[in-house]
Amino acid sequence: MSKVFVVGRKQLRLLGLAVLLILLVAVFLKWNQAQTVTSNADAERIFHLVTVEYKTTLNDGKELEVYRWDPGSIRVNRGEHVQLHITGINGQSHPFVIEGLGIKGEVRKGETTIVDFKAERAGTYPILCLTHTASTQLSPMVAYIEVN
Repeated sequence: MSKVFVVGRKQLRLLGLAVLLILLVAVFLKWNQAQTVTSNADAERIFHLVTVEYKTTLNDGKELEVYRWDPGSIRVNRGEHVQLHITGINGQSHPFVIEGLGIKGEVRKGETTIVDFKAERAGTYPILCLTHTASTQLSPMVAYIEVN
């Protein structure tokens, strides 16, 4: 005796809905896949930094203030052309040096200083504010450029 299956409209609709749902999930997963990003060593990378001040008054009335660069660290690849756009938000003036790169400059409140260089050697290069040093503040105003 042979078996006969009868499929009604309700089952066909459910089957069609299940197939549609599977297709939508597959398309979403394919669409959401991460793509590998390749780095072009000749392309210029632009980083935006700002000067930041944290200030507080303690219970005894003593005022504390700390200045920093934000972000505090930048990572680049060896051989990349780098451009730093450093904007003065807090503090009137921040003369700075980038140790190991021979770069000197100054950031003034309300202005943007642009620094261009090519990351030729691997290493870590501190951006040091010459006004806010460890000897005169709670901590030095320093950020780091890490070249891989």
